[in-house]
Amino acid sequence: MIKIVGLGPGAKDAITLGTLEVLKSGAKVFLRTYKHPNVEYLKSLGIDFKTYDEKYDTLDSFDEVYASIAEELMKEHDNNSNVVYAVPGHPLVAEKSVGNLIKLCEEQGVEYQLYPAVSFIDVIMESLKLDPVEGLKVIDAFDIKNQVLDKRIGTIITQVYNKFIASEVKLALTDYYKDDTEIYFIRAAGVKGEESIRKIPLYDLDRQEDIDHLTSVFVPKSLDNNLDFTDLVQIMDTLRCEDGCPWDREQTHESLKRYLIEECYEALEAIDEKDDDMLVEELGDVLLQVVFHAQIGKEEGFFDIKDVIKSVSNKMIERHPHIFGEVKVENSNEVLANWDEIKKKEKGFETYTEELRHIGKNLPALMRAEKVQGKAKKVGFDWDKVEDALDKVFEEFQEVKDVYKDKNKARILEEVGDLIFAAVNVARFLDIEPENALNYTIDKFINRFEYIEQSAISKGMNLKDMTLEQMDTLWEEAKQKKTLSKKKEI
Repeated sequence: MIKIVGLGPGAKDAITLGTLEVLKSGAKVFLRTYKHPNVEYLKSLGIDFKTYDEKYDTLDSFDEVYASIAEELMKEHDNNSNVVYAVPGHPLVAEKSVGNLIKLCEEQGVEYQLYPAVSFIDVIMESLKLDPVEGLKVIDAFDIKNQVLDKRIGTIITQVYNKFIASEVKLALTDYYKDDTEIYFIRAAGVKGEESIRKIPLYDLDRQEDIDHLTSVFVPKSLDNNLDFTDLVQIMDTLRCEDGCPWDREQTHESLKRYLIEECYEALEAIDEKDDDMLVEELGDVLLQVVFHAQIGKEEGFFDIKDVIKSVSNKMIERHPHIFGEVKVENSNEVLANWDEIKKKEKGFETYTEELRHIGKNLPALMRAEKVQGKAKKVGFDWDKVEDALDKVFEEFQEVKDVYKDKNKARILEEVGDLIFAAVNVARFLDIEPENALNYTIDKFINRFEYIEQSAISKGMNLKDMTLEQMDTLWEEAKQKKTLSKKKEI
């Protein structure tokens, strides 16, 4: 049998009588580490033991250390049927080597017995008067980057062994909390004469001089800390409640459509302007629209924000089998090909036409045209070269000339649409986004128009009183100034 015991947080009075009897029973005793206040006490009792401290120096990671300890203990059991393994604190609190050992025992049918002990968590709760019922999370410092922090509950971070680890912990915490958040620095909890528990600002964590293997950190519950996603959801819930904002309460999925589109375009403008502050604000507005729609869905009983997150998370996992599965890809083109195939199966498309019809009808027409043409290209329905696409533009232009004087508006609409669609084809062949190209031209038009207006004002003239010929002259001047400006840049 392997007996697994805890040595308590550091005071000899915290070692249970049962644990002392096991340690003095004559069995072969192994300690995870010599670095524990009660080790000297065990020596004074004449208890002979071996420690695994050398593994910390010879192996590359703590995971390797803990796995190696468990494997060695199993071998010791094979040679000596009565083995005792002693760890700091409680065997099941922040003791990965114990978890590894229990797993091996269960896999190999080896009997084991756990002996409870006072953990450093118990001592911290007593010292800080914490009630775990109010919420308490315990995190291993080495795993903090994989944890979800929550200001709504108190958080204990264990195994803050040195300044380097303290710095890593500080960086992880300041990603979520304000950097001046008051935290508790805890060293040697429960060890008389050595215990130190003090309040410090978070930014000072890695500047403490007494950081060692007995160091932990406690971050108290702090509702007035940085706002997070849960706060946003709760704000929207408040705005939509019975006593909330009248305007917000009146909104529906349909009434909000225009705002979702507007906020997306404003985010695009921020990207074009390369304005990070503006982008943060506009992306927040887009996120607000998502949360708004999710809140309406929740009230109607159909879905909520968790369903939205679950849906997109599942989609990202399923459509990235080269990351989350066994599929191998060589480049981004193969990624896109896989994406399309997976999407086709998800949507149950049986024909290429179904794929074309699935392209969003509310997309800007130029973008929708480009996407439709791109889908058709994948099955070979496309021009061979850009010259063919240009010829089609001239052909459609002639057809517009043939009908524009007619009174048949439907025919004119059709031919003008054909001309624009043909122009999109040319842009696609030249790897130019038609939406961007048209917006560029619109901005250019506005800048030249501004030149005309400012020139008129400087001459004491009003645009409405000018002839088209006068305005054309100024338009050409604006073009020439732009050309000269470009030459100077070159």
